[in-house]
Amino acid sequence: MNKPLPTIAILGASGLIGEAAARQFARDGFPIVPIARRFSRAQRAAFGSSAIECAFVPPGADALDRIFAKHKFDIVLNCVGVLQDGSRGSTEVVHHAFASRLVALLGARDEPVLLMHLSIPGNSEDDRTSFSRTKRGAERVIAARPGPFCILRPGFVLAPAAYGGSALLRALALLPFGLPLREAGRPFATTDVADIARTVAVVARRWRDGERGWNAIWDVMARHPSTVGDVVDALRHHLGGPGTLMRLPSWLMALAAKAGDLIACLGWSPPIRTTALQEMRRGVAGDPTPWIEATGIEPASLGAMVQRLPSTVQERWFARLYLCKTLILASLAAFWACSGLIALTVAFGAASAILLSHGFPPMLAKTGTVVSSLVDVAIGLAIACKPTCRIGLRAGIGVSLFYMISAAAMAPDIWIEPLGALVKTGPAIVLMLVALAMSEDR
Repeated sequence: MNKPLPTIAILGASGLIGEAAARQFARDGFPIVPIARRFSRAQRAAFGSSAIECAFVPPGADALDRIFAKHKFDIVLNCVGVLQDGSRGSTEVVHHAFASRLVALLGARDEPVLLMHLSIPGNSEDDRTSFSRTKRGAERVIAARPGPFCILRPGFVLAPAAYGGSALLRALALLPFGLPLREAGRPFATTDVADIARTVAVVARRWRDGERGWNAIWDVMARHPSTVGDVVDALRHHLGGPGTLMRLPSWLMALAAKAGDLIACLGWSPPIRTTALQEMRRGVAGDPTPWIEATGIEPASLGAMVQRLPSTVQERWFARLYLCKTLILASLAAFWACSGLIALTVAFGAASAILLSHGFPPMLAKTGTVVSSLVDVAIGLAIACKPTCRIGLRAGIGVSLFYMISAAAMAPDIWIEPLGALVKTGPAIVLMLVALAMSEDR
């Protein structure tokens, strides 16, 4: 009689790789413990009662200690990571410090636990960013532990879901622009997310069968190297994108990365930042031969990976709207904030005069102008910040409807003024509804 399959705890199970791996393990019959800071409703529906939400990276880091004390598992897959310092934590804390703490927690358990850790390919001599240096530091901590471990170094991961860089490349594939030659020609080894799950499953079954002396570091990627341009071209062909009319200039990529850094200060996770650009220019390459020989897995080629991705109308909609999302949110934030600031400063007299002309007492007209202007600015700032964006959009819709209803009741002639200020509020409400519909990242 076969032994039961080992239980796998997935740290970062709401992320691109973690979610795909957890879903595959569940389909394969593995007992799983998905753990993440936050799950979407769809993820909670998929994982059910096994999903655990907790802030296991400071603050609230002791929550992981309690989970490890409460739950029994045989394998831990660590998919936790951040590209750059930001609201989700610093690279030092999330990568290096967290790996040290994870090793200590697993070392304190009575039964041996296999730690499988996702890292990045390459070597320390080429590490130029805090992201790569702390990833490498985490590797050293794990490799020095007395217990069993497997460090997996995937290339650029392609999955049915799209997030971050994979979403950006899909968007670029449906634009008539090519990447600059400097970026397009960089080596860019690809990895099918299913190959990561298959690797964990192979090791897990061998762990069940008594193979416990794991001390492996593998590059998990396609056999044949590819470039960034190859990946974009493959996605363009698969999604039916347009031909390339011109290449984007390198300075535009650098400018977009700087803008991404600024946007990240507002709590967003833009797909292109200075770290992402530096890592792209560094290139992604490795040797998958040891991994293939050790596991017997034949990795998917770039062509096979892309062919497995859905290419239905919703994927094309997503790719076309992905970059529009930034423009929509930025324009709405600017619209609200600027309209409020203008009414509060240079156009204060004109704004107050509108209320005065409809019978409002002078003090009430000025007070109403100040209050409405401050509300507009607050809505704009709320939309601009990731944690409050949905609140700001809902508030914007509510305030817009209030303005329209109030004007209809107290000053209906405003509806037929030459510039049609209130008439234009309707399309603004529709745009905010569109932004709300697009606000989910995962």
